Amino acid sequence: MAPARPNQPTNPIYEKEFDSVQDVFELQRNLNNAFAYDLVPSPSVVQAALKAARRVNDFPTAVRVFEGLKAKVENNGQYEQYLAELKPLREEFGIVLKEEMYPEEAK
Repeated sequence: MAPARPNQPTNPIYEKEFDSVQDVFELQRNLNNAFAYDLVPSPSVVQAALKAARRVNDFPTAVRVFEGLKAKVENNGQYEQYLAELKPLREEFGIVLKEEMYPEEAK
């Protein structure tokens, strides 16, 4: 499970916003809001975002969600915790991480 952080956007409003996404513009606008400031979205918000990306058939944005997480977390251990928690959804949706697609850049 991802570490609990007092400033995480865990608000159900974020999840509700992603549930109502009907196009790529709305998806990306909501992602910008969820990643705003110095906050890391909670796993439930990330799940809602990934489901929205799937609904609007936007694979690149789904991959970018994980890039955003990697940039926002404090250390690699936290990123690995997010990956572990979101692994079932990643596998279900076939989301490949950038570091899996381009391992030479991950070094």
